[in-house]
Amino acid sequence: MAKPTVVLLPVWGDGHFMPMIEFGKRLVRASGGAMSVTVLLMPAPTPQAGSDIADHVRREEAEAAAAADGGGGISFKRLPAVEIPTDHTGIDEFISRVVRSHVPHVKAAIEGLACPAKALVFDIFCTPALDASRDLAVPAYVYFASAGATLALFLRSPAIDEEVAGEFEEMDGMLDVPGLLPLPATSLPDTLLDRKMSTYEWFVYTGRRYMDATGFIVNTAADLEPSVLAAIADGRCTGGIPAPTVYPIGPVLALPSPPEQPHECVRWLDSHPRASVLLLCFGSKGVLTPTMVTAIADGLERSGHRFLWVLRGPPVDNRDGARHPTDAALDEMLPEGFLERTKGRGLVWPTRAPQKEILAHAATGGFVTHCGWNSILESLWFGVPMLPWPLAAEQHLNAFALVAGMGVAVPLKVHRKRGNFVEAADLEQAVRALMGGGEEGRKAREKTLELKAVCRKAVEEGGSSRSAFQRLYEEIHGGGAELSSKNESVKADKAEGHVKRATYAH
Repeated sequence: MAKPTVVLLPVWGDGHFMPMIEFGKRLVRASGGAMSVTVLLMPAPTPQAGSDIADHVRREEAEAAAAADGGGGISFKRLPAVEIPTDHTGIDEFISRVVRSHVPHVKAAIEGLACPAKALVFDIFCTPALDASRDLAVPAYVYFASAGATLALFLRSPAIDEEVAGEFEEMDGMLDVPGLLPLPATSLPDTLLDRKMSTYEWFVYTGRRYMDATGFIVNTAADLEPSVLAAIADGRCTGGIPAPTVYPIGPVLALPSPPEQPHECVRWLDSHPRASVLLLCFGSKGVLTPTMVTAIADGLERSGHRFLWVLRGPPVDNRDGARHPTDAALDEMLPEGFLERTKGRGLVWPTRAPQKEILAHAATGGFVTHCGWNSILESLWFGVPMLPWPLAAEQHLNAFALVAGMGVAVPLKVHRKRGNFVEAADLEQAVRALMGGGEEGRKAREKTLELKAVCRKAVEEGGSSRSAFQRLYEEIHGGGAELSSKNESVKADKAEGHVKRATYAH
């Protein structure tokens, strides 16, 4: 007999795909095997993304096949290919348009299931999937892989769009996003910095469409972002109109068992004192210019501190608008003699590295991060304070929250109008502040250890995230459709007379 199933619609990036798969596995475990998960796979737009996802799927399918019940409760269904847009203005718009083309396939896949779907859970970029859920009367949840602060900005964006004339960077004062400290325009995501671009329209459209969801599944913890989550729940981000229920279930981290043979980077860390090494890693898509590389090398050398630098090579541009790093030719990229002068106290790694294993190592005492939300959660989970160097997307907002809100980072002066450049002297000063014995670094370390405890307690038995997950599971398993209908009725009553602007469409 077919099991009730929850349908997941992820996108291709590791930071989006893997947390959603981990969430699906949690659902299966929570049900004791009584519920299954079906993952709909959209064809990846690039060979690299396709290869990465294929590797992940092979591992998951092997794990499922080895499960005690012979199936493991999670399966993958590949959707047909669609025409790939080439006239987009950014990755956000690109993914949204690809998903829009997939809506008929998503509907057909859900209709073809052996057992009716309990819910559709889709990625932050996949709001067109709401059309499929509406037509099929299936509750729809946004799996929000970013911070609660970013969700609050999405929900607030339609009102901000009407309240502020002109470009945000030209406005006087700060932006008001309930639950956050007054927000400088310089900390806004890239997609909001040019209101003439269609990616800006996508952002506002997405914030508006999110109100049609049944709920938000957010990879955060209630005690990690208490003010902003309360503001969303109270309707303060949506002009008094009740927002869909927020379920903060994080941190959702895939933490595999250590390999039998430790990675070379991990073995290198074994020879260094506790909390003495600074990790520099800029994510799977993080690209540094030659001038950035030179400045980092100068700053690290002058700081005198130990470091492990994951340095990737020049990017390959792809039709999805993303830039994918290559492996680095260190002799060509680094200043002459740098490797020799820093030998022993520094390691530059030219390809992918096991970030979680490095952060978990006792020798790691600081993290220069691009401020992707998954990297931030990993750093907090292992109690490693940060130096925020945002490069794209919502990372500047995350950096603002790390320093001004959470207090787990020492600020780093990033020149956004110069392509997010950091001067060597500023990096040197920030490294000394974080890794030395000063007051600023001490406070960041103490606060990070405090939030490490918060993150771990949240997912333990009786913790806030464990409780939120249980509420979500019970809603999906036992009455999601009915509850969804009630939510829609309440929102309709509250929104009566509320005039919405034209929606974004392609």
